[in-house]
Amino acid sequence: MKILVIIGGISKNSINKNLFELIKPVAPVDFEFETFDITTLPYFSQDLEDNLPEIVVNFKKQITDSTAVLFITPEYNRFIPGVLKNAIDWASRPYGKGAWIGKSAAVLGAAMGPTGTLSAQLQLKQLLSFLNMKVMWQPEICFNYLAYVKDGVLAEDSKKYFEKYLSSFKEYIEKNR
Repeated sequence: MKILVIIGGISKNSINKNLFELIKPVAPVDFEFETFDITTLPYFSQDLEDNLPEIVVNFKKQITDSTAVLFITPEYNRFIPGVLKNAIDWASRPYGKGAWIGKSAAVLGAAMGPTGTLSAQLQLKQLLSFLNMKVMWQPEICFNYLAYVKDGVLAEDSKKYFEKYLSSFKEYIEKNR
């Protein structure tokens, strides 16, 4: 299963990029992860829709060729980062013919606070549902990075949660194919 991973945290030391690296080893063996660097996308503009930039064409093809999409998002001011929204907007166009339609999706995220990225995850799930993605709403993980990652190592209990989460995502994908 080709799983496209879109990480909304773009800083060099993003804890969400690091979270992805920490959970890869507990993923189902048949998950083949691919990523896309959303910082390479220009700002969305309808003026560019008739002649899409090549990077946007490549991004939409990568989505289309994937089995499912895993979004890993930080939370900025109780919302998803603008750069992530920009990527979502590009792939949703033209209206009614977006690359997201019918794709299975799961949402994760890490933050330094006790509620993790709860608000951002809820808003992202609503947005993805609106775009006709098949969004896995349960189980969910609101991950406090400071509490469960020590010296760059994921706590054993957390590994079990992520293993269960990713196994649930695999089952969800299979059910919705």
